[in-house]
Amino acid sequence: MISRRTALTGLLLGGVGLASAGILSSRDARRWIFGSPTFAAEPKPLAIPKSLTGEVRDGVRTYDLGLQKGISQFFNGVETPTLGINGAYLGPTLKMRAGELVRMNVTNRIGEPSTLHWHGFHLPASADGGPHQVIADGATWSPQFTVKQRASMFWYHSHMVPRTGPQVYQGLAGLIYVDDDETARLDLPSDYGVDDIPLVLQDRAFDSDGSLIYSTSMPSVMMGMRGNVLLVNGTVRPYFEARTSKLRLRILNGSNARFHTIGFADGRTFQHIGTDGGLLERPFETSRITLAPAERAQIVVDLDDGRPALLRTFAAANAGMRGGGGMMGGMMEGMMGDDLTFDVLDIRPGAQRPKSAPLPDRLVSLERPDPSRAVNTRRFVLQMGMGGMMMGGGSFAINGKTMDMNRIDEAVRVGTTEIWQIENASMMSHPFHIHNVQFRVLDRNGAPPAPGETGLKDTVVVAPSERVRLLLNFADYSDPDSPYMYHCHILEHEDAGMMGQFVVTA
Repeated sequence: MISRRTALTGLLLGGVGLASAGILSSRDARRWIFGSPTFAAEPKPLAIPKSLTGEVRDGVRTYDLGLQKGISQFFNGVETPTLGINGAYLGPTLKMRAGELVRMNVTNRIGEPSTLHWHGFHLPASADGGPHQVIADGATWSPQFTVKQRASMFWYHSHMVPRTGPQVYQGLAGLIYVDDDETARLDLPSDYGVDDIPLVLQDRAFDSDGSLIYSTSMPSVMMGMRGNVLLVNGTVRPYFEARTSKLRLRILNGSNARFHTIGFADGRTFQHIGTDGGLLERPFETSRITLAPAERAQIVVDLDDGRPALLRTFAAANAGMRGGGGMMGGMMEGMMGDDLTFDVLDIRPGAQRPKSAPLPDRLVSLERPDPSRAVNTRRFVLQMGMGGMMMGGGSFAINGKTMDMNRIDEAVRVGTTEIWQIENASMMSHPFHIHNVQFRVLDRNGAPPAPGETGLKDTVVVAPSERVRLLLNFADYSDPDSPYMYHCHILEHEDAGMMGQFVVTA
């Protein structure tokens, strides 16, 4: 009987096997997975997404968003066909306040059906923008909902299964800033584009003509699509001229599949202040954080010493994949691009930098998670079968089932609290995302969460053989006919079936 590790290794190293057989060179095998050599690129100022506050119409803050085709120049003189929202690539940062009623007028002009999902938002299922809220080409979708989030950075992106991966890869994503009164009193850096800087990290692969490579090869599906060029807000090799003594960086891992371990090249520490769904109770000092696809973090870096600060991603052995090692592990890391490091942002402090306010010792109040409130515990097992992929069938599943748009997998009662236990039966780490709720991490294999996971979360990494327990509260909205999703946020995995559906009932 073939072990999971042996089977997965065989699949991942399919390119190596073809290379050794003379069908592909080792260079072609590497390109097959994550792209061609990079173009030369000069450093450029960091692009800051335009902010969009919308217009108040009849008491509703309204945003007009257009999904469109575009041409981008990531490299000088090289034109790349892309998708964007109100622009050629990515979308504007939507700014809103907790408690507001908002309407999103989303018009699709990309030539194929799409959706727009408000990732991390608590809202009615019919307004969620998941795969059931399809926007036909030429049509407009106008969901309306109340902003019930705490202050944080959220995001929006295509969720058009099975086209989520390629549509997000081409640029259908953007950021959302939510503010509230509690956070406004903290005197944190909050001047957008000046001392409050959004960073969308996306690794991409480019062909020799400058077009984006989106591979549907077996290794690219198994490990998720990866590239060898890092875009930061759509900028290659960005720098930022800092005009203040402190910078607040709001970081989204917007990559399809790559995990990013982030820190500064000189080893300096920074303050980690926020997670997916809001601020932590207290800042804590660290020198590195790891973000899986869809995870967000807010950090504050001190530039008082006047020295340049290079934010960088660091290669980690088997990043996103555990259980490897030795020669085989190193070979897989090299083939899959996990041996790559990327310079994220070159921060250049200006000569005159006004003194920033010190960070408060306490940020916000969070209710302590109480598992005794749970009325039910549900178990979700993440699985990657080997034979199904080799034979062309489904190989990505949760609790033994691949995604079926016509099947409701779970039903929960509105107003109740539950524990969801997520288990990973595969050889690869998976970021698990749940729509509609911000949850709390109770424990990992019985151990309490790390400081960076003690806040509100909507995406959590589950390593191989790991068991993570989450506490969720299903408040406000019920609809027996409109489901929410739960899924792996490696986009190729969700497109391939590692996703399920739940409804909230009265």
